[in-house]
Amino acid sequence: MSFDLTVEQMVLLGRTPHKGLLEQDTKADHELVTEALAKTGLSAYRKRSYLSLSGGEKQRVVLARAITQEPKFMILDEPTNHLDIRYQLEILETVKHLKIGLLAALHNLEQAANYCDIIYALKDGRVVGYGEPETLLTEELIEEIYGVKCSIYHHPITGGLGFHYYFEKEQTDE
Repeated sequence: MSFDLTVEQMVLLGRTPHKGLLEQDTKADHELVTEALAKTGLSAYRKRSYLSLSGGEKQRVVLARAITQEPKFMILDEPTNHLDIRYQLEILETVKHLKIGLLAALHNLEQAANYCDIIYALKDGRVVGYGEPETLLTEELIEEIYGVKCSIYHHPITGGLGFHYYFEKEQTDE
């Protein structure tokens, strides 16, 4: 982007598909922006320059902009890619509570297991299984898809699924 907008202006762009030619922003549009900023934890950033934000903050602005479009369904392609752990969790927590349909491509199995209701497992572009995380994600399936051994456990603090990946050590005759 070669020009700068405030966070509020960037999020308000989400209302563009709902506007006619030269139609002005309404009070309702600004209320939707305020709600989206609150949902994404960006209320205090409203007047900040978009270009001054970190990658995680920019990702949350993009999500807030999408929320202002009032979608019934969202498709997210690796929404946590290249984000610090805190921002990964914030994004996933936010979208989990939007109360809309979501389809997300995630490569982190712990995130998928703990934030998705249904998972579709893909290998070489085809679906090799689908179902609820607890049922679908098995050590055998993970080895089939990724070619690594895996130990699956319930995290002692969160209770969510956890994964430990490893290669089986080769036996030596020594």
